[in-house]
Amino acid sequence: MSLLVLTESEIRPLISMTEAIAAMEQAFTALARGDAQLPDVIGLQIPEVDGEVHVKGAHYKGLEYVVLKVATGFWQNPALGLPSGSGLMIALDAVTGFPAALLQDNGYLTDLRTGAAGGVAARYLANPVLDKVTVFGSGTQARFQLRSVAAVRQLRGRVAVWSRNPIHADRFAREMTAELDLDVTVAPSVEAALLQTDLVITATPSRQPLFPAAWLPRGVHITAVGSDSPEKQELEVQVFSRAEIIIADHLRQCLRLGEIHHAVEAGLISDDDVTGELGDLILGRIPGRTSKTQITLCDLTGVGVQDAAIACLALGKARALGLGTTLPSLTGGACVN
Repeated sequence: MSLLVLTESEIRPLISMTEAIAAMEQAFTALARGDAQLPDVIGLQIPEVDGEVHVKGAHYKGLEYVVLKVATGFWQNPALGLPSGSGLMIALDAVTGFPAALLQDNGYLTDLRTGAAGGVAARYLANPVLDKVTVFGSGTQARFQLRSVAAVRQLRGRVAVWSRNPIHADRFAREMTAELDLDVTVAPSVEAALLQTDLVITATPSRQPLFPAAWLPRGVHITAVGSDSPEKQELEVQVFSRAEIIIADHLRQCLRLGEIHHAVEAGLISDDDVTGELGDLILGRIPGRTSKTQITLCDLTGVGVQDAAIACLALGKARALGLGTTLPSLTGGACVN
């Protein structure tokens, strides 16, 4: 057996956003059909440095590999001149269990698959034509979310960004204007950011709601990305009282880690009030948006099947192109717990 090692620079050019979105649809449908095996998320908090470590993994029928992913978020890193997120993925042969590949992507594939899931949500829940998109957050994930929406919906050019860091917001606006040929501007206030918007993306590590539910206009779709641990919260729980369609990426996980769990804990909704999961939506088991005036919401906590899908896609492309470094691997004896 041998081990293929791929670096971030080799991985980054491999997958387009369109391909990533298609891979996420495949992953969520496998989950909905009951074809996936995945453990609960392991979450470690490192409070003394405002850091967190998440471990996810999955396999579903048809994949060549079992994938385990470690992702980190250390929110004081920018002050040290480092990105706040990093991580890696490990692929095990799905037949033998032996390590097959190490993807040293520094969190890139996690960013890509998370952004692509937002594109899936927008495809099935947002109105087809968006006059205005609002982005809360100005970091890496905010960029991926906007790219994914641009891949699946017609944007008429107006994007408002709001961030607690105005310097970062200005950089986001300039860079995304150039990249996507959109009119991206920094909103002067949260209320202004939400005025007459068609789609709201929340991509922050916030631990308190970003805006009052009453400020959301009719017909808006909300993609909530930031809450992936119990203490995080971007949405006021009253948002769930206004939403007519509530979608979870994985309900069991959202009831533990996502925005949904705050609303359930507050007694505003029960799990029966959740319309369904993304996979059910893709398969047509539940209806998506049926009216321009509906308020729709998708709670994205990040599911292991997404990591399995994106890693296997990257590995297949890398092997076809002859990329990576192959290391010899020794076969071991029996392991006993």
